[in-house]
Amino acid sequence: MTLSAVAPTYRRGSTERIKNLREISEKQYQPSISMERAVLLTEAYQKWEGKVSAPVLRGLSFKYMMERRTLYLERHGIIVGEKGERPWAAPTFPELCCHTMADFANMNDREHVFFKVSAEDRRIQEETIIPYWHDRALMTRMNQLLPEEWHKLFDAGLYTEFLMQRGPGHTVADGKIYQTGYLDFMARIDAELAQIDYLGDQRALQRRDELQGMRLVCEGMIILGQRYAEKARTLAATETDPQWRQELLELAEVCDQVPAHAPQTFRQAVQMYWFTHIGVTSEMNNWDAYSPGKLDQHLEPFYDADLAAGRLTRDEAKEILEDLWIQFNNQPAPPKVGITLKESATYTDFCNLNTGALRPDGTSGVSEVSYLILEVMDEMKLLQPSSNVQISKKSPEHFLKEALKVSRKGWGQPAFYSSEAIIQELMNLGKSLDDARDSGIASGCVETGCAGKEAYVLTGYLNIPKIFELVLNRGFDAYTQQQVGLDLGDPTTFTSYQELYDAFQKQMKYVVDVKVAGNNLIERMYMDQMPVPLLSVITDDCIKQGIDYNAGGARYNTSYIQCVGVATITDSLVAIKKNVFEDQTVTMAEILAACQADFAGHEATFDLVYNQTPKYGNDDDYADRVLVTVSHTLQDVIAGRKTPKGSRTVVEFLPTTCHVYFGQVMQASPNGRHAGIPLPDGISPEKGADRQGPTAVVKSAAKLDQLKTGGALLNQKFTPAVVAGEQGLANLASLIRGYFAMDGHHIQFNVIDKATLLDAQAHPEDYEDLIVRVAGYSDYFNNLDRALQDEIIQRTSQEFA
Repeated sequence: MTLSAVAPTYRRGSTERIKNLREISEKQYQPSISMERAVLLTEAYQKWEGKVSAPVLRGLSFKYMMERRTLYLERHGIIVGEKGERPWAAPTFPELCCHTMADFANMNDREHVFFKVSAEDRRIQEETIIPYWHDRALMTRMNQLLPEEWHKLFDAGLYTEFLMQRGPGHTVADGKIYQTGYLDFMARIDAELAQIDYLGDQRALQRRDELQGMRLVCEGMIILGQRYAEKARTLAATETDPQWRQELLELAEVCDQVPAHAPQTFRQAVQMYWFTHIGVTSEMNNWDAYSPGKLDQHLEPFYDADLAAGRLTRDEAKEILEDLWIQFNNQPAPPKVGITLKESATYTDFCNLNTGALRPDGTSGVSEVSYLILEVMDEMKLLQPSSNVQISKKSPEHFLKEALKVSRKGWGQPAFYSSEAIIQELMNLGKSLDDARDSGIASGCVETGCAGKEAYVLTGYLNIPKIFELVLNRGFDAYTQQQVGLDLGDPTTFTSYQELYDAFQKQMKYVVDVKVAGNNLIERMYMDQMPVPLLSVITDDCIKQGIDYNAGGARYNTSYIQCVGVATITDSLVAIKKNVFEDQTVTMAEILAACQADFAGHEATFDLVYNQTPKYGNDDDYADRVLVTVSHTLQDVIAGRKTPKGSRTVVEFLPTTCHVYFGQVMQASPNGRHAGIPLPDGISPEKGADRQGPTAVVKSAAKLDQLKTGGALLNQKFTPAVVAGEQGLANLASLIRGYFAMDGHHIQFNVIDKATLLDAQAHPEDYEDLIVRVAGYSDYFNNLDRALQDEIIQRTSQEFA
């Protein structure tokens, strides 16, 4: 599409330059596959595989790619760097998942989250990539090594596994890349290499190889900057437009400085982060992009110094940030297929940007840059980066309300997090106070972690209510028509609620045992075969220890299991506890028959469990006590398990889009949820169950001890009229302050009316710009499949009393 044909709605930005770049990003390119990385990686492996150790092989391969990759430079662009040869071109990672030709056809043809695949791409994949990588790919070997019971539970939708198609990588930038160039990192590595004790250190050779791999990726990063500087000067030499020629020369000077050296200016600091981001996400397709962390605090010193020296104006700083937003938008998440697509059906790569968090000394971190970021977020209205604000007791009320003014415009950003809750969660997991304050929401959706110091790996989603479904069906799964769980007896013979709950606990332990055993096998494969030397360079204390990020080299290591459907399991247990065992208004056999029939012909039972039974989300202690019991069971069964690299498992309540998939593989639930209907997201109540307003919802949610988790997502939906005006703003601010005072972790809002969503579903061509909050991220409504659209439409629209 030519620029003249672009709809005016895409001309967003504070300057004409940004408006043009935004148009190019949104209209000139479409999501496509880039084969360049796969081809270069294959060449490197063919040259060195079997001749050097895994860390050195990964380092050599990264450097080889940086020396040869295509450099894309958009006219009048400010920040440079792409993962592919052009914007919206997604590289593949055949060392992890070698796509089949059927995968390529699927990615090209599917309606949502597609990636166009050219005939040449297909030829390369079929003739070069598949012959070399099919048997070598980590996913191939995982499927061969994981036991039958693991596959049965996986196929039945009891859990997913993140690391089959994407690598570990949850962490974010701390301040080190703003004070340290890659030449400095190399000097640190050389110092550690010089101190290796080959006589007394049993790991001396491993340490040497790890450090050599890290040194090679530093060389690769420096080469990337040098090549961009050379390209800019080469283009400038023949450029006839004097403005663009001067911009090219300025860009060359920026790339002369970073990433080889520490940045000295605001623009250099932004470019330093972006080069690192591109490097990390080219090295491995981490489950999240490398997030910038507390970007306002990282950039504040450069902003203040540049303004004081007259090198920068506020408007120029805003323009630089707006171009950074466009660069984020140009990088779709790596292509996924199968269950991995179902658990994360989006182009968003979960790069999460923190604004307004506490400083390391415990004071408010709100600054002029914080407000500038809010303006950029609001002006650009792009899906990436996901943006959040951290609210503490010390946050200015003006900052909270300015963030809410953006949020109530109805496109799902920013999300709101409690600084105090985050810090306490991190300390409960063994972090020091100083490290906890220096961190925050790191990446992805709601996950907490220590910036630049922790590998906190997401291992997949756990379908809690389906575990209960197995109990009710004696371990038999109707979806796969197989016996996948334990047969714990005929539930119609249980004589007490406690007997039923004990069976639920036993089934949960079995499922989690199988999953964690699989996690440990997969983690060991990454430790031994798939190091990430660049991510190791920028994560404390990998260089010091000479241990890779994937092998436990980070200062802190955590493995998250994301629990889905807590509201469904709570309400289902409540329905049986009250109606079967206490009031005896219905039998267990009648409940089971109603669920198997999806309540058809069982209307009285449906009315009883759906309309006449206490539900989580209404500040009803009867229901909420069951929630608390379930959360304690999850902690007892899941938390604290040791993994091969020394990490510990942690409970988290996060769905992405997996709540839709999990619902699709389930029968009807005893709480009145129909078969195939999505589960609720995060710790949000079941659709239609929260009938007492938003205050009751947060009171119920706060009864769950969120400080023992790694994050808990809460979605709330309002119509625009409810949050309009100063009173609406005050109500939202009070809701957030009140929830956070009760140790709530996170809350986010969809501000839109049901009629608009229904019309958008019926007439998608009229709503190309409509953005909604899904889970811990936002997405275009048109990009969502029908089931997810329906789930968002059916969320309860709240009103303040």
